[in-house]
Amino acid sequence: MPSTALRMRTLRAYAKYGSNHAALFARAFSATSRRGEINKVYPSASAALADMKPNSTLLCGGFGLCGVPDTLIDEVLAKPEIKGLTAVSNNAGTDDSGLGKLLRSKQIRKMIASYIGENKTFETMYLTGEVELELTPQGTLAERCAAGGKGIPAFYTPAGFGTVVQTGELPLRNTPAGEPAEFSYPKDVKVFDGKSYLLEHSIKGDYAFVKAYKADRLGNCQFRLAAHNFNGAMGRNAKVTVVEAEHIVEPGEIPPEAVHLPGIYVTRVIQSTAAKNIEKRTWAKDDADPEAKKALGTGDTAAKRERIVRRAAKEFKNGMYANLGIGMPMLAPGFVGADVEVQLQSENGILGLGPYPRKGAEDADLINAGKETVTLQAGAAVFGSEESFGMIRSGRIDLTILGAMQVSASGDLANWMLPGKVKGFGGAMDLVSNPAATKVVVTMEHTDKKGNAKIVKQCAFPLTGKACVSRIITELGVFDVDFAKGLTLVEIADGVTVEEIKSKTEAPFAVAEDLKPML
Repeated sequence: MPSTALRMRTLRAYAKYGSNHAALFARAFSATSRRGEINKVYPSASAALADMKPNSTLLCGGFGLCGVPDTLIDEVLAKPEIKGLTAVSNNAGTDDSGLGKLLRSKQIRKMIASYIGENKTFETMYLTGEVELELTPQGTLAERCAAGGKGIPAFYTPAGFGTVVQTGELPLRNTPAGEPAEFSYPKDVKVFDGKSYLLEHSIKGDYAFVKAYKADRLGNCQFRLAAHNFNGAMGRNAKVTVVEAEHIVEPGEIPPEAVHLPGIYVTRVIQSTAAKNIEKRTWAKDDADPEAKKALGTGDTAAKRERIVRRAAKEFKNGMYANLGIGMPMLAPGFVGADVEVQLQSENGILGLGPYPRKGAEDADLINAGKETVTLQAGAAVFGSEESFGMIRSGRIDLTILGAMQVSASGDLANWMLPGKVKGFGGAMDLVSNPAATKVVVTMEHTDKKGNAKIVKQCAFPLTGKACVSRIITELGVFDVDFAKGLTLVEIADGVTVEEIKSKTEAPFAVAEDLKPML
């Protein structure tokens, strides 16, 4: 017969969630022939986390605010005794959402993350020494978690070679005055087939928090659209994996081919009760709607950016697979002709990315790598972040278009950090790690807001990648990059002279004999 404790747990489940979920729980402990059945459904987040200890390593699914296990995060927030956490996640949400709440409550001691983004709390705490940060390229982070779940202790990756990730010059912890107090360590480098790779260690978790669309009492989970992201990799890689599901269903209601996280990895399941949030509501341009996002800006800025974006659109060739960075690159598909079909990939787990949605049609489970609301094209596919970066590193992506803070004469790229400001690597280090297979195009304004050149002899800012950029497009012209010989101006904008470009470019460059107009 069920114990008194189990009977009480079932009664609490009835009171909190109603008969459907409680019945699932009760049947596992009934005195019938089914009393031995597996049932991982817990009546509450509190019950599921009753044994969670301080100083644990917590793996947390989600990307931005998409697919974030907020019900479980809120339960940790309600237990201030759970502190000293090492949290592993792509990012920490925003100042008041996701893991950002546990940063503000000082329950997180260390973050292992790829991106800080717009989270000012996270950035300030890191720069003033209140939290330790192990900044990791996004694809490397996904693979470190995926490898840990497969029993693989370490692996080699090309991402980060020639950067602070390799050299160990990245501060893990700062003093309150903002000075580095502790650095990361230099990575072992080996050469395979003439290419350099860094040794990265896998990550092991004590707990994993996962957000699922559906889960059954066996622990089988289905993810919805781009909410797949890091949830699968995290869920496979912890001693205790706790899933919060929007819908708890009977076994068999999730078709076998739709099980994205098999129950063997899952320890506990609870009902998700937190509302979904959207970080950046981005809509299709509608000139009749004054509230619609004007991504190109206004005035001279808009004219410059439109010139850059129009030219960038000519980089697309029919049948290409392309990945686009945040900002101007995302606008380029809007200028592609109807005779060119390109499949757009987003590193958070989408192939077949569509345009921004109409206002009111946005979906919290459908965002791009910039956390913007998007749509899907017919024939699109969604998958986990670890698979997305496998596509990228293995050279399946034909073209990537990125923004930049600086590009050097030899094609070095810097686009992730300015002095006193840290956004994080994101997926850029992975995207530029295979320039032999993926054409890397940079779109940027020719100078910064102070008039300083952005095409320089050597990058002063920390590098994203070495010798990786093959083309630069600005409002003044187009440069091709030879990693050994340097820059060549191949196209020039209407009304611009070579002398003007030279005056605004620090790096030396040659001028093509057949210099063409930039159209």
